[in-house]
Amino acid sequence: MTTEPALAAVDDDAAPLTHHQLRELYTLMAAVRHLDTSAVAWQRQGIIPGYAPELGQEAAQVGSGYAVDRTRDFVFPTYREMGVARAMGVDMVGYMSTHKATWHGGMYNPLESRFAPIQAVVAGSVLHAVGWAHGQTLSGAPDMGVAMTYFGDGASSQGDVHEAMNFAAVMNAPVIFFIQNNGWAISVPTDRQVAGGSVAARAAGYGIPSLQIDGNDVVAVYEATRSAFAHCRAGNGPVVIEAMTYRRGPHSTADDPGRYRTLEEERLDAGGDPLERFKQRLLAEGVADEAFFAAAQRAAEEEEEAIRAGIADLGPRPGSEMFSLVFQEPTPALQSQATAWREESEHV
Repeated sequence: MTTEPALAAVDDDAAPLTHHQLRELYTLMAAVRHLDTSAVAWQRQGIIPGYAPELGQEAAQVGSGYAVDRTRDFVFPTYREMGVARAMGVDMVGYMSTHKATWHGGMYNPLESRFAPIQAVVAGSVLHAVGWAHGQTLSGAPDMGVAMTYFGDGASSQGDVHEAMNFAAVMNAPVIFFIQNNGWAISVPTDRQVAGGSVAARAAGYGIPSLQIDGNDVVAVYEATRSAFAHCRAGNGPVVIEAMTYRRGPHSTADDPGRYRTLEEERLDAGGDPLERFKQRLLAEGVADEAFFAAAQRAAEEEEEAIRAGIADLGPRPGSEMFSLVFQEPTPALQSQATAWREESEHV
């Protein structure tokens, strides 16, 4: 008989969230919600060619991103972590440049933002995160950074995830595997593609402690992520967090969720809106009033307008860049292709 490993007892002397921080979390969630729903509209209007919505996952993303120490940690996202990026202060025009197909991976600076390029390969960011975390271990730096990688319940079935967890456990790598279990792997429900229904339960097979949390409670997400960072930073190896949430819309703007679930099923399964839920908590605890929420919404609308204008101003990138960012040292084949491209397109 085996038991699940638990988070190591570490000194986590971080104070509870202040009223200012709670209001900041709500402001971030409101900004993410408005930008997310606007991005879907942009795609319908032809402003961007595609987008991966995250309606309903704002608490999971903002709460976890808010716990990152941007002086030393590094986040490895998928294509659906706009809320994490916003919580970490990433330039949103640079982030959205990928969804406009102006730049692959985002035009923001990953080293400065501590937010790796957007990863479209399913589970691809997980391997990158473990590699970076192992590098932190090898460096022996006293102020060790922690990697946090995001993926969904669908991606958890990829072999890369299992290889990454095994390697991280064996090498005691400081990495947080943050799973947003949003109920669906595109059109396949979780119970039809995750044996046992829990991704967190798989961690025990690798000797990794895990937490399954309410992914729609932003404070619970923040506190769990903060504890996981403390665990990793103390040299105790990796942690798995499974945030139980729900994708309230399509997998992407190319998806039609009506083909595999009804609006009534979506309404019943999704539960309470994480944004409204947090608002009611702040009202009940006297942390904020209606004037604050109205101001947060206005700020979100103004921010979205500025981002939309910034996206509209993005021009095309030089075609030659497709050859300059492939290898650190170009191969003869790549150089030959670049020469042929210049001759055909630039007539040189």
